[in-house]
Amino acid sequence: MKPSKTNHQEGRLFEYRLSDQLDPYHNLLLFGGLIDWDDLEKDYQELFHQEIGAPAKPVRLMAGIFMLQHMAGLSDEETVKVWCENPYWQLFCGYDYLQWKFPVHPSSLSRWRKKLGVDGIRRILQELVRCAVDEELIKETELQQVTVDTTVMPKNIAYPTDARLYYKSLLSLTRFSKKFKIELRQSYKFLSKRALRKVFQYIHARKMKQARREVKRLKTFFGRVLREVERKVLKDEELFGIAKGMLSILQQVFDQKRSDKNKIYSIHEPHVECISKGKAHKKYEFGCKASVVMTHKKNFILSCEALHGNPFDGHTLKESLRAAERVSGREIIRAFVDRGYKGHKIKETEVLISGKRGLSRHFKNQLKRRQAIEPIIGHMKSDGKLGRNFLKGKTGDFINALLCAIGQNIRFILRALSPKPA
Repeated sequence: MKPSKTNHQEGRLFEYRLSDQLDPYHNLLLFGGLIDWDDLEKDYQELFHQEIGAPAKPVRLMAGIFMLQHMAGLSDEETVKVWCENPYWQLFCGYDYLQWKFPVHPSSLSRWRKKLGVDGIRRILQELVRCAVDEELIKETELQQVTVDTTVMPKNIAYPTDARLYYKSLLSLTRFSKKFKIELRQSYKFLSKRALRKVFQYIHARKMKQARREVKRLKTFFGRVLREVERKVLKDEELFGIAKGMLSILQQVFDQKRSDKNKIYSIHEPHVECISKGKAHKKYEFGCKASVVMTHKKNFILSCEALHGNPFDGHTLKESLRAAERVSGREIIRAFVDRGYKGHKIKETEVLISGKRGLSRHFKNQLKRRQAIEPIIGHMKSDGKLGRNFLKGKTGDFINALLCAIGQNIRFILRALSPKPA
């Protein structure tokens, strides 16, 4: 059913309201007063059925928790715990009396993320842009000049090695067989675990020939179980329909070679890509690209979109600018980018690339400020959750990127609303 509302109009006899005890000039409470919660609730009404199911949690509670979570860069479990301990967080989410119990179970956050989807999360980002413009934290004209850059949003997977992939693939097959009562001649669970341990021992001792031998043995165990499961699954059409996707992924893991493209690096996240960024401390990163668009003057994030397929930066610029225009509601007239965006082929927007010659001193100085996006991305990774994405699938990539932009903008607004030192 549609979300319920938090109603604290009626007073409680032996309790005091939080609004009467807390600092009314606290930046978080000032920020909560700027958000049009009723408008957000009205936009989310279509996502819920009128009659079926129990009433959902209040929109202000769930949207507020998502904002606070990515403002602080916390996990779902930590967010719920801190919410119970922090009365400012509770009042921000619409509770005027101190709560001693968890507002929701941490697993409810994942279900709400799926319910809101990419468009629902983007609606929160649009509301933050409106608040910043209305409070004159940024000017409307500043929304027309942006800085664009891409970064890697790593996925929460282990560093892929052949031995670990074969072992995890074998475990997934044995779990599937146990769940659907498929009898295997031999599961190789004990032998594969011992072989994996030997691989790491031999590599640590720099005995690479013996390590390769154990990897080959692991692949043999995996291949035997894979072929046996395929033979028995093909006899049952219903079971084959369930296992078809999993078997195709595992078959690709078995067949892939070092020189192949579009390899599988993770069993539970098969869409993960290997991206080389040329960093000295980290040669490869596994995840997807994220395109960040921020205002050129004040570093306010207008868009943060996940990009799959490891595309060339120049080919992503048009899509990134259009996404920023949908959020801000303003047409972008000028974009500042680095040299990776050469060949963008955009004519309707003026694009200034680093190192371009023949510019006036004014535009040279503006182009120097393009580098300000680098520390902003660093803050989104260290303070926010752009440094490691824990959300599942491609949809999780889109949602996590937008939530990281929301968290960065909230930190920007709270700094602006903080009282100035005397």
